[in-house]
Amino acid sequence: MKFNKKDIELALKTITVPGEGQNMIDSQAIKNIIVFADEVIVDVTISNPSLQAKKRTEVDILKTIHELVYAKAKVTVNIKVEAAIQPKNEIKGKSIPGIQNILAIASGKGGVGKSTVTSNIAVTLSKMGFKVGILDADIYGPSIPIMFDVQNEKPLSEIIDGKSKMKPVENYGVKILSIGFFTKPDQAVVWRGPMAAKALNQMIFDAAWGKLDFLLIDLPPGTGDIHLSIMQALPITGAVVVSTPQIVALADARKGVSMFQQDSINVPVLGIIENMAYFTPEELPEQKYFIFGKEGAKHLAEDLHVPFLGEIPLIQSVREAGDFGRPAAMQTATIVQESFNKITQNIAQEVVRRNSDLPPTDAIKITTMAGCAAVKK
Repeated sequence: MKFNKKDIELALKTITVPGEGQNMIDSQAIKNIIVFADEVIVDVTISNPSLQAKKRTEVDILKTIHELVYAKAKVTVNIKVEAAIQPKNEIKGKSIPGIQNILAIASGKGGVGKSTVTSNIAVTLSKMGFKVGILDADIYGPSIPIMFDVQNEKPLSEIIDGKSKMKPVENYGVKILSIGFFTKPDQAVVWRGPMAAKALNQMIFDAAWGKLDFLLIDLPPGTGDIHLSIMQALPITGAVVVSTPQIVALADARKGVSMFQQDSINVPVLGIIENMAYFTPEELPEQKYFIFGKEGAKHLAEDLHVPFLGEIPLIQSVREAGDFGRPAAMQTATIVQESFNKITQNIAQEVVRRNSDLPPTDAIKITTMAGCAAVKK
């Protein structure tokens, strides 16, 4: 009996690929059909890798050709498995009107000075002419109110479009909201994840932030519920990871970078900052003692192929300034101020680069003038 490729195609149109609705021809599962005399070779691709699916596909093709075309045909079925491409299940939140860029300041380990770095970057951005806010998301250990000398303040309510909103507390040109404003100094916050997430959402979306160029989010140490809640709630522009140079801190910083780079989160890491990089005695200003190790965070950044944003020396005045509620970067003509100026400008440049390469946030233009950066709308 004579038959051709068209006969085989018509026959295979009567069967479907296991788990799919279309027939084998219309679904393009059949990649090739070769007919030579009474021999038939069928190349088919399926997405189900199970042995059962492959066996059923082969049996269906053999049975159909034998019943509908030629009972004595010599049929060879070549099956290839190609998993269907699944869209990334990225965690992306909704934007807040008026806020241009949202930066997550994180650390894998506690005690590396993340909140100190956040507060000093914030005041440096403000001095550069940006409109800045801080969301203190460290629910269980909020310290931003102390560092800005506003621990005794309470956010007021403000009516906007007929709705009552929290008005952030403001000092040194930085708007601040923190769970610390709503608890007593000696009161421990003993909340499970859902309660903490609800409190954060209220501070994010029930607040009158106004127009901000940067909203800095001071995340708690580690990688957990709070971090995921923030990623779900907000479209983070980028993340900055803070570490000290020692191996123990670097191991946790590596995990922090990895968290942001997961497929389901996919937040660009703008870079790594090394805090407590070295100690210089006041009486020996040219001498550097690398107490916690030398350039550990810099080497980590190179290893992970993320930018190194700069280093901050271990200086007593930084701690004193934080304790007294006046961030050290506000001092003039000091090595600390120079360090934070450089780091902050590097962050701004990375934000511009990120926004020009990746959607959805529009890029802002940074113009360096007399050591300051300004936003050009």
